[in-house]
Amino acid sequence: MVLGQVISINTAMPVTVPYGSKEVLTGINKQPIGNQPVYLSQTGLAGDGQGDLEYHGGADKAVCVYSAEHFPYWAQRWNRDVLPGAFGENFTIDSVTEPNVSIGDIWTVGEAVVQISQPRQPCFKLGMKHGLPSLAQDVQSNGFTGFYLRVLTEGDVRLGDKLRLLEAHPAGITVAEANRVMHIDKTDRDGLERLLAIPALAESWRQSLSSRLSKLTGEQGMNGK
Repeated sequence: MVLGQVISINTAMPVTVPYGSKEVLTGINKQPIGNQPVYLSQTGLAGDGQGDLEYHGGADKAVCVYSAEHFPYWAQRWNRDVLPGAFGENFTIDSVTEPNVSIGDIWTVGEAVVQISQPRQPCFKLGMKHGLPSLAQDVQSNGFTGFYLRVLTEGDVRLGDKLRLLEAHPAGITVAEANRVMHIDKTDRDGLERLLAIPALAESWRQSLSSRLSKLTGEQGMNGK
């Protein structure tokens, strides 16, 4: 099943930029590479990099994906055009949004096979890029986060590649639902348990949500005494 397509592939190597009274190293300023094929490995696209490897990149976050379906919303809000790479994404895609894809879904993109691992969790650098300090919180609140892919099979990808659903995860926990549990209904114990039951969930999210669930379980146990 074809879900959509890649309408831009965007890369950048980390550079140091001014931020207030200091400087930060960031790879958020992604630019379209055009129509040439680019190799996608388990650690990401050739010619791409991240400034903070503690929170960005790695096998669970090899590819950052953002839907151009959200661009009109942001363009109206910012009163300016929104172009591919605006959210620091590697793949700008059409058609697909957070409510209609699930954690653990497996796709083919060009020669590569990829799997949705977690929603994107924006940091301050997104706001820094646009001069909008509240942007990371805005994205978190409205759910237009995008998401990350891990790479199951490496290979070349290019502009125009179709996003083909190879295997829908049986749990059907959408990226939007994962965002709800993480950011909105933080004490939803059932939601936490269902999300943690998905082996494909990224390890960083698993650690964060497991810690939250343990705290909730402990609090409920104390209240029940």
